[in-house]
Amino acid sequence: MVEEESNRGDEIMTLMKSKHILSFLLLAFTSLAHAQMDEKFYFPDKQWIPVADTIDTEDLFLTVDDDTIHALIVKPKQTPKASILFFHGNGDNVSKWLGHFRKLIDNGYQVCLFDYRGYGKSTGTPTHLNIASDAQLLFDTLLKRDDFKNTPFIIYGASIGTQAAVHTARNNNDKIMALVVDGMMASFTDVALVTSPKEYHEQIKSSLFSPYSAQEDVPYIRKIKVLFIHSPEDFMPIAQSKEVYETVACEKRFWEYTGEHVMAPLLYPDTLLKYMDELIIIK
Repeated sequence: MVEEESNRGDEIMTLMKSKHILSFLLLAFTSLAHAQMDEKFYFPDKQWIPVADTIDTEDLFLTVDDDTIHALIVKPKQTPKASILFFHGNGDNVSKWLGHFRKLIDNGYQVCLFDYRGYGKSTGTPTHLNIASDAQLLFDTLLKRDDFKNTPFIIYGASIGTQAAVHTARNNNDKIMALVVDGMMASFTDVALVTSPKEYHEQIKSSLFSPYSAQEDVPYIRKIKVLFIHSPEDFMPIAQSKEVYETVACEKRFWEYTGEHVMAPLLYPDTLLKYMDELIIIK
């Protein structure tokens, strides 16, 4: 747990750095097309932390364009009671996010952690659009596997990963049971606004385009359960999550915890397990 908390501390530092870096880049790039801009939201990490031998894992590699996409599948010791597809934040890679799911894995959840292009063992450069398209390819691949297609399916996004997670949930609404969003922002444009000086907000609003956003996608999600996780202490304003939460038309819950950005799974693993178990209960 000490190592996991240290890794999360590194993640917080990366996020704080990204706030300042993004502000600088926004000043330089707001006049450019969004295709030249969106990759500036991501900070790929290639440093891989070895996964413990006691954990049952499988490396899944997919080829798209000239790049290789890597996902880490982690299996519980028992027959999986549900499967999770996880979208991480803009820092670290899946080897450093694995600690978020140890409690769930120990209690029967199968987790597929997806590294965007350029992160971990994936190659290439991440953009909003290729993350979304790679996610759909990975989702389709998982549903063809016997170990995934016969289990309740949950899509889980953290931090900036909430955007692609919600987008994937919208496009596969009839194939999943639940959606979890942790430390959400309403759109990529809102990320830029939160992390930039106010005097540049009008310029950002007029020139920065979000190719998809949670705010626009959530109203199209139906007949699944949605769990929002956010802290008032988060540097990403909790109002972002609450704004999107109000537009959800299906069964929903809001878990407000005390702690820093996306730290709930490490600080309150038992509570996370409780909420996750409730998501897969068929009424």
